[in-house]
Amino acid sequence: MNKLINVLTRGVVALANSASKLQTLQMRLTAGEVKDGMEHLEPYGFTSCPHAGAEALAGFMGGDRSHGVVIVVSDRRYRIQELEPGEVAIYTDEGDKVHFKRGRVIAVETVTLNITATDSVNFNTPKITQTGQIISQGDQLAGGVSQINHPHSGVQAGNGQSGPPVPGAA
Repeated sequence: MNKLINVLTRGVVALANSASKLQTLQMRLTAGEVKDGMEHLEPYGFTSCPHAGAEALAGFMGGDRSHGVVIVVSDRRYRIQELEPGEVAIYTDEGDKVHFKRGRVIAVETVTLNITATDSVNFNTPKITQTGQIISQGDQLAGGVSQINHPHSGVQAGNGQSGPPVPGAA
């Protein structure tokens, strides 16, 4: 019966080492027990490095306390609250978040969003709404017209206005 009692226990993260292939944690478990180098099993494709003080659930196969694993880590200090049923969010302690909301809306909140694509970024949408400046190091095409290098129709001498840009002449 004692082995069954020792299978699962709650604990608090004391230290985290995310430099190895499988992150290890130093855990303060119940009754003052400290376990160093506990492997933290994370779902495929998701990883995080918890702060000291985060809460965790640790498991010990057969109740053998000599080699346990951390099954899940949670941190109520930073958790996003009041999600609607079915919503999902990824978040940090600094307030960054990706929130999958009801109605098939994805909200991203951060200070700086960097996107690196080695080939292209494609948007297939009927409308893009933007506020603020668009700053580009290269040319943009709008309706087939180069914003940097495009001829105009009806060019007039002097201070007169030229005609509109010629489409397709990039």
